[in-house]
Amino acid sequence: MQLATGHIGLNVSNLDRSVDFYCRALGFEQVSAATEGDQRWAFLGADGKLVLTLWQQSTGEFSAATPGLHHLSFEVADIDEVRTVESALRELGVRWVHDGVVAHGEGAASGGLFFTDPDGIRLEVYAPTGAETAPAPAGSAPTCGFF
Repeated sequence: MQLATGHIGLNVSNLDRSVDFYCRALGFEQVSAATEGDQRWAFLGADGKLVLTLWQQSTGEFSAATPGLHHLSFEVADIDEVRTVESALRELGVRWVHDGVVAHGEGAASGGLFFTDPDGIRLEVYAPTGAETAPAPAGSAPTCGFF
């Protein structure tokens, strides 16, 4: 048996706001949704594949202090695509964990962006190469593990 990640489900506090954010910031398309009543949800995808499900059943903001999700990471093909996402995120005024592209560690070729969604969920968009000259905020430790 070989397992692969299917889709990711996130609890959100405001479905409309989160759908808008993930579509504008990361280019997802809404595949289907229930936006009325008590059970509100949206399925977001790319290229016909379900990637992210949003469930409006939370209040407050994401807590990094409790067990569970550390962060959600999305890989893109190259550093130019990371920069395209960075432009969209700057227009949206996201809360940055590190300002701009950073490397995954000292001397690493991979790197990307670290930021939060409207509910404070920690996100990453990275490329496997192209960040060789970017700073490494956590030194030799994995940047994606310590933010």
